[in-house]
Amino acid sequence: MSLRPLAGAAAALALAFGALQVGAADAQDAPSAAAAALPCDQAASSACFAGFALPGAAGRLHYYASRSDAGSPGAGQAPTTALVVMHGHPRDANRSFEAGLRAARQAGRLGDTLVVAPLFQVGDADAARCRTRGVPAAEPGDALWTCGSWLEGAPSLGAQPIGAFAALDALVAELHRRWPSLQSVTLAGFSAGAQMLQHGVGFAADPPAGLRLRYVIADPGSWLYFDPVRPQPQRGGQAVDWAACGSGAAFPGDCSMALQVPDAACPGHDQWKYGTGALSPSLGRNAAQARARYAAAEIHYLEGALDSSADKGTYYPILDKSCAAMLQGPYRLQRGVAYAAYDRALLAPAQARQVTVVPGCAHDVGCVLPSDAARGVLFPAPR
Repeated sequence: MSLRPLAGAAAALALAFGALQVGAADAQDAPSAAAAALPCDQAASSACFAGFALPGAAGRLHYYASRSDAGSPGAGQAPTTALVVMHGHPRDANRSFEAGLRAARQAGRLGDTLVVAPLFQVGDADAARCRTRGVPAAEPGDALWTCGSWLEGAPSLGAQPIGAFAALDALVAELHRRWPSLQSVTLAGFSAGAQMLQHGVGFAADPPAGLRLRYVIADPGSWLYFDPVRPQPQRGGQAVDWAACGSGAAFPGDCSMALQVPDAACPGHDQWKYGTGALSPSLGRNAAQARARYAAAEIHYLEGALDSSADKGTYYPILDKSCAAMLQGPYRLQRGVAYAAYDRALLAPAQARQVTVVPGCAHDVGCVLPSDAARGVLFPAPR
């Protein structure tokens, strides 16, 4: 399902969703003893948990992988593509990993796909103040961030810091080094993990030569805009409240979406992490450079059809409801649809980027990524 290009600053956004049912929520569960006995292409376990040294003596970054080395295939062939699933706020990399495994299995792609889920660690003392501690706990020598700094690309803690976006670049390079057969890497993020990826696209390093890099952004709580405009629903040329355009299967009804600079009621709406004002020098690029990188990247958007209200399963209490975030829309689906409209109107019209709406899913990585609707986005045909 896609959004057609906008004409000028406004256009009609008509979406018809499929049958809906409530999805489950992100959860944090340590790998079970039963899972530990399964091979790495079936479940997360300590045997599947690898680490590597980040550049500049910044510490180690760990990740789950569906293969232990280039010679341990699930179906006897070297992987040509990798699906890297970025965890959300709970930092439950094991659950993100298993969602990626289910997606690859159901697509019939475990034979040629390496599934990976990195873990951005928070130290034990800081983790006690996070919503969840993360799974598994940090090890001595790990690069450490605070509860939310990793999703904004902030530098790690300690004497030799590395930015979270740069650490992700290093992971891509490490995967290519360990599995030189890789031809493409799809970075897929859900919820806060999607925020991290979407914010980091414009600041990412070039991938290793010959490696195709793709991004799949699924259900983030807020978005990075590269212009000061924000979406405003309209009907008949008049501004209306978001609720007037419906939700779920009904959104956006007969509303169109105007892109305009909001009034001064929300100062700072265009500052980082909602816009490109006041960028940290540690990110390594200015706003114009980041915009150009984002516009040129291969990006796809996913949204759960039921992630469009405060109902059970949407995890509305943890949704960013700051003034700057609410200017992007009231709920995750609305924010994603609006951002795709902005992208196609002002950011990268030539890319004709699509938003795929997943029927039956609320805010649940285990529902969205393994869905039939997401399959073609996560596992495209080889070029």
